[in-house]
Amino acid sequence: MPDEQPIVFATLDDLEKRWRALSSTEQPRASVLLEDASSLIRDTCPAWSSAREDTLRRVCCAVVRRAMATDDEDVGATSLMDVTGPFTTQRTWSSPAGDLFLTKAEKRSLGCGAQSAFTITLAGDQ
Repeated sequence: MPDEQPIVFATLDDLEKRWRALSSTEQPRASVLLEDASSLIRDTCPAWSSAREDTLRRVCCAVVRRAMATDDEDVGATSLMDVTGPFTTQRTWSSPAGDLFLTKAEKRSLGCGAQSAFTITLAGDQ
């Protein structure tokens, strides 16, 4: 297998512009996750090459943001509950393990999973 550089759809700078500044300890993980998210897009959506570059960049950053949001206190939570007395706090995470996944809207924007019609001629050439 040749030593090829993976195609990465977004940079750390792209992620920071869409989310927040990353600390020096978060940057290495974010770089790896950007590679993984790009791979996920290529593996999940065969038509990724026909998607616009800005769409690939946006989706890649969104996937990584969701995965890294589990490290934040409230970002990435689908449900929050704070009670003043007796001091109850509850959070439900959308991806508690920090899994990489594409939403239906992201798949749609990448042209993934769209149905198309086709015909097959069984009679041969006529």
